[in-house]
Amino acid sequence: MPDAYDTSVDREWRLLIGGEWVAPAGGTYEVIDPNTTELVGRAPEASVEQARAAAAAARDALVGWRRLSREQRCAHLGRLADVLAERSPDWVDLVQAETGATINVAETLQVGGPFVERFRYYSRPIDLDEAVPPMTAAATALGPAGLVGAMVHRQPVGVVACITPYNFPLTNVAGKIAPALAAGNTVVIKPAPQDPLGVLLLGEAVIEAGLPPGVVNIVTGSGPEAPAALVESRDVDMISFTGSTTVGVKIYETGARTMKRLLMELGGKGALVMTEDADVGRAVQAIASVWGFHSGQICTAPTRVICHRSLYDQTIEALSAVAGFLTVGDARSRDTLVGPVITEAHRDRVEAFVRSGLDDGARLVCGGERPDLPGYFVAPTLLADVTPDMHVTREEAFGPVVVIMAHDGDDHAVELANDSDYGLFSYVYAGDMKRAYEIGRRLESGNVALNSIQPHLEAPFGGFKMSGIGRDRGKWGIEAYTEIQAISWLS
Repeated sequence: MPDAYDTSVDREWRLLIGGEWVAPAGGTYEVIDPNTTELVGRAPEASVEQARAAAAAARDALVGWRRLSREQRCAHLGRLADVLAERSPDWVDLVQAETGATINVAETLQVGGPFVERFRYYSRPIDLDEAVPPMTAAATALGPAGLVGAMVHRQPVGVVACITPYNFPLTNVAGKIAPALAAGNTVVIKPAPQDPLGVLLLGEAVIEAGLPPGVVNIVTGSGPEAPAALVESRDVDMISFTGSTTVGVKIYETGARTMKRLLMELGGKGALVMTEDADVGRAVQAIASVWGFHSGQICTAPTRVICHRSLYDQTIEALSAVAGFLTVGDARSRDTLVGPVITEAHRDRVEAFVRSGLDDGARLVCGGERPDLPGYFVAPTLLADVTPDMHVTREEAFGPVVVIMAHDGDDHAVELANDSDYGLFSYVYAGDMKRAYEIGRRLESGNVALNSIQPHLEAPFGGFKMSGIGRDRGKWGIEAYTEIQAISWLS
């Protein structure tokens, strides 16, 4: 086993193109620790030409990679999972510094847990081929009568550009490239500009695991030019994007010119419906996860609480009390529950979001102030008495901000929950599970959790409406990176 990968602040990072580490044509830019505002490292700035070169390298590698059997490709993923299981624990300090995650989140979700397990899951060959029941065909001008059989095969789409978000850079990348590679595609990764260094370490693991050159390529950069070049490139057949709806719309528009296949997981404004018999304590614990889990920087967060009027005051009081016990501070301390948001600019956006709610008439229950800390911190904030037309009710803060409104019955609750441009992940808390299930079925949301915030990690994941296109995870994840081919014959 080679020495540990270099994660020092003065390391010279490079781009991974065609199996080679290439110096960036655009120089470097600074990656800043949102917890301390200190320098984490200098990331490479890829040029448009280098983004195109990465796509071309993936295209060159495609024929050899897709010719491998499914079992051979999965064996490569298994070796990569083994390397990551050995290597990635050493990356915690770096990844925590660039993401600003608390140490608990960094160890269990940024680097550990699903990051490695997603490669392990897709290292098991999944049979996606299926036979179509035969049918009799009468003689026509097209041909003679007979029995027609057919097989449906899943073919790789081709070259996939994976454009990933800053909140969980490694885990999100794994969720894209593992099924894409298993299906026979090659990939170009463009990580978020705020925290790309851990993804470059993944590139080192790819080489150590022995994947063929060009199967995985990585380009980084601070601006939109490199990802735009990938979206426009004729060498790229598919875009897998996780991020804002605004950027997703631009990708959709640009990708249409070359008929790009799309998998997009976009914004959310998760509704949490509480019936009059809901367990307030359990619901409050779930709602408070917006504050304590990566400072609300998660698209599935239950940020829009729709509470039965009989429990409204009780729920507000309980949430306010919980907020007082959530330690905001140094993300490196195990006592800290609420860390920073990713950048100074994002902190300013979240603060402006809260101000807009107050200007529109919302009531500030707690939070709203800027903690006296060196990093980019936002206090856990609760806005009550919001209305469906307010900006804070309709749009995503992507920070530790919760809004709450009252409903007068199940039909009213469903109406309020569905009054949204988004439909990614919603929640129902009710004393009667059958009732909770029936409410959940009525919600316009790609995912619904009942009396829990725990998703099923092998169930399909994705959104309705402006929350995205397509599904990932489980067998749906690998299907998303395939084209359907039907082969028929007459006998």
